[in-house]
Amino acid sequence: MLFRKNTQDCFLIVGLGNPGAEYRLTRHNFGFMALNALAEKWSVQLKRIKFQAIIAEDRYKGNKVILAKPLTYMNESGRAVAPLLRYFKVPFENMLVIHDDLDLPLGTLRIRPSGSTAGQRGMESITRHIGTQDFPRMRLGINRPIGQMDPKDYVLQKFLPAEEELKKMVINQAIDAIECFIVDGLTTAMNRFNGEVG
Repeated sequence: MLFRKNTQDCFLIVGLGNPGAEYRLTRHNFGFMALNALAEKWSVQLKRIKFQAIIAEDRYKGNKVILAKPLTYMNESGRAVAPLLRYFKVPFENMLVIHDDLDLPLGTLRIRPSGSTAGQRGMESITRHIGTQDFPRMRLGINRPIGQMDPKDYVLQKFLPAEEELKKMVINQAIDAIECFIVDGLTTAMNRFNGEVG
């Protein structure tokens, strides 16, 4: 599979998280946070409901872009993503899914063209529903819990006050990387933005 500059003009950018105010600021909602920040920068409102997702449609540098946050819980994200992908006729290589990752330290962003789900339940659901792992994803590190805390409990905790500045830096870099992905393609975005922020 070649990852040159994208030639299709329709993109689906998906942020993963859990709906509901109680989850809004938790680590598991890092994908939602990045997508919300992108929508705010573009001055678009995520308010239209379609296929169990809240979406917004916009154009960026001539490309049609659909921003989507599944309204299912994380573990069922594929039920929202798969019909959006089909309805908007977005090729797999033009869908970017943004999610938190326990195996990366906070302050690290990593874009990949495909690969395993690494146990991330939202990604497992999407892969199951669309039938392939061959789609780009952006992993935002959240650290692993210290001590004996269950990772399932850890991802539902809020970021610590001392982590807020680094979290904001990651979100800003994620926005730049998404825009680069749309305009210049996956390979350029990986080369330019993979690694630690700053």
